[in-house]
Amino acid sequence: MKRDKKSKYDIRELDWRNGAIVYQVLVDRFAPSTKMEKKKELYQMPRVLKKWHENPMPGKFLENEKYWAHELDYWGGDLESLLSKISYLKNLDIDVLYLNPIFESLSNHKYDASDYLKISKEYGSFEDLKNLTDELHKLDINIMLDGVFNHVGVQNELFKNAQNVDSKYRNWFDFNDKYPEGVRLWADAKSLPELNLENEEVKNYIYKNEDSVLKTYLKLGIDGWRLDVAFDLGYDILKELTEEAHKAKPGSMIIGEIWNYPSKWLKSIDGVMNFTLREIIYRSINNELSSKTAIRMISMMISDSNIESILKSWNVLDNHDVRRLLSQLDSRVDQQIAQLLQFTLPGSPNLYYGTELGMKGKDDPQNRAPMRWDLLKDDNKVYQWTKKLISLHQKYRALKIGDFREIVSEKLFAFERYTDKVEDTVLVIINQTNQDIEESILVTNSDIMNYTGFDVILGKALSYNFLAGFLRIHITKKSFIVLTPKTKADKSYTPYKRVIEV
Repeated sequence: MKRDKKSKYDIRELDWRNGAIVYQVLVDRFAPSTKMEKKKELYQMPRVLKKWHENPMPGKFLENEKYWAHELDYWGGDLESLLSKISYLKNLDIDVLYLNPIFESLSNHKYDASDYLKISKEYGSFEDLKNLTDELHKLDINIMLDGVFNHVGVQNELFKNAQNVDSKYRNWFDFNDKYPEGVRLWADAKSLPELNLENEEVKNYIYKNEDSVLKTYLKLGIDGWRLDVAFDLGYDILKELTEEAHKAKPGSMIIGEIWNYPSKWLKSIDGVMNFTLREIIYRSINNELSSKTAIRMISMMISDSNIESILKSWNVLDNHDVRRLLSQLDSRVDQQIAQLLQFTLPGSPNLYYGTELGMKGKDDPQNRAPMRWDLLKDDNKVYQWTKKLISLHQKYRALKIGDFREIVSEKLFAFERYTDKVEDTVLVIINQTNQDIEESILVTNSDIMNYTGFDVILGKALSYNFLAGFLRIHITKKSFIVLTPKTKADKSYTPYKRVIEV
């Protein structure tokens, strides 16, 4: 069967944002700097410089600084040391490097910009960022930065100036005596005054003007922004900001940290960090949701949200705000099932640095420990498993850009990823229960032929056979199998001869 014009799947493949594997890095914690002697003065009190082997621990609130002590603990990583690990990123076969904020600020997390248009000195310079960006692009890896445009830090000069009632920046913030600190704060954090984004001058500064924060970095070469607390920006501002980014750099990416159900938000933004999907995955593994209900929820979410936006959205299991995967789930097989879903459900798998090596970490700040390079060994089973999933996602076209369809089942977590080519089809069948299951499930793909069999590309089952759309499968407890149809002739005959791409 020949096709002369490009299909929607061909078009999706041309867009780097669809199904991309995203790797998240905290610059301070990823790779130790080789220039610590030269940088030592940058870590003066109230900052504290830690040894690479030390783990972050909660600290007390510092009233004078308005920060928690652990927000000011540093490990010394920078953009140059990150660049030194670029071969690791390429070998991992990621598509996008996403950096937590790098703006000049007091804290280690950088969500408190004191100057958006400067790189924090302990991380490096614009030249370092440009070098990193250029080298990544040479390896066909895109780069995205963290945009913290809802609020600034208390040390921001704009905010300091605005505290004068006659300042031209006064209306850039919401000053009001009814607030405990006299100004509206993000999440009532004393170090984070919110910007008044209804003010046109603020919009111009953040994303509208040609020399705005958003466009300055896009022009430098970055490929997009992940927006911190995007839900706080609201639908209209997000839509306007996204349009401005696309005008400045066509094909750029705007991803929002959205903890809400995604459908309405995806009308304003390219994609979301899909925390709804994260909850479905974890709750189904923990048996809070049946597999049947979980699949129905995913189908509904995709239908409501539009598959094109879901493919660009990030499939998140862990990051700097939540427990690491290995501290969220105790069972190794449960961890594997969660990652399997992360890499096979529609969207872009979002890997948090070190999770691929088996790093653990409970709540902030323990989930932000320095990278455990000592775990990078050939016999690291977590690493080998994650590499296998990355390879699977990159190899099978349907997993990157394919549509999603439920496989009708009463007891199994089962779904299909497919394109217009039957040979691309991938079936994912998971038994999340503590009992063996034998069941007939319905695969509603008319192109899959009887008795021709499947190739097992991951996992195993005790038995399976396919007839008239029904897959009869016997699968052990807490296990999975990933199948793709055999479409090639063993000798001369194949019933796929007139339905496969030739």
